[in-house]
Amino acid sequence: MKLKIVVMALKTDRMVKEDTSKLRGYIGNKFYEHVLLHHHTEKGNLYTYPRVQYKIIEGTPIIVGIEEGAKILKKISDEINELKLGRSKYEIKSIQMNFINTHFGKSRRNIRYRFLIPWLALSQKNYAKYKSIKDWKEKKELLNNILAGNIISICKSFGYTVKGKIYAHSLLYEKIVNYKAIPHNAFIGEFKINFYLPDFIGIGKGVSHGFGTVKKIENDRKQIVMGEERKLEM
Repeated sequence: MKLKIVVMALKTDRMVKEDTSKLRGYIGNKFYEHVLLHHHTEKGNLYTYPRVQYKIIEGTPIIVGIEEGAKILKKISDEINELKLGRSKYEIKSIQMNFINTHFGKSRRNIRYRFLIPWLALSQKNYAKYKSIKDWKEKKELLNNILAGNIISICKSFGYTVKGKIYAHSLLYEKIVNYKAIPHNAFIGEFKINFYLPDFIGIGKGVSHGFGTVKKIENDRKQIVMGEERKLEM
């Protein structure tokens, strides 16, 4: 299947040092009428794969909109002139919008990706299992299965049926990160999987806060942008 995605990079007057939660909070409050920007409703939180995801990569704020989320970002882009993140205020010098129509789904070959932002793979249940395993090969197998499971969960959110098995192979390193002010075991590195994933979308926990953001490693990879084929670089 194809997904419509907008990757919106905010060029600020200086590097952003705050974390992604402040970026999400500012945009979500400023445009509160759009539920997909903050996932809060009168009945509680909206539990679905986030159609709007916030990232800060090398000091640059990036907001990714998927399908309905892409339409919202296009609508609000002209109204973003500054960022107020905690005690800091940033002027927006320019906004770069990449409109992408990209593949999402099973692939006949393995595709290599790397995590731009650490992957929060472990739930409470599989954290205990992960810590109890002493053999590194078993740990790696567990992580590969979780990785495949994360992608299947995304597929369900988009109504895409996976035919056949998804195989993941990874080279990952453990790292401690803070998510909602709590230390979490996360993973950084690379993986191969027989599945097309759009650049800059997230997998795992904390996706709306940028965790698990992926990018293809293939140098000759191309995306369809605004009806033309262009390389999407960061």
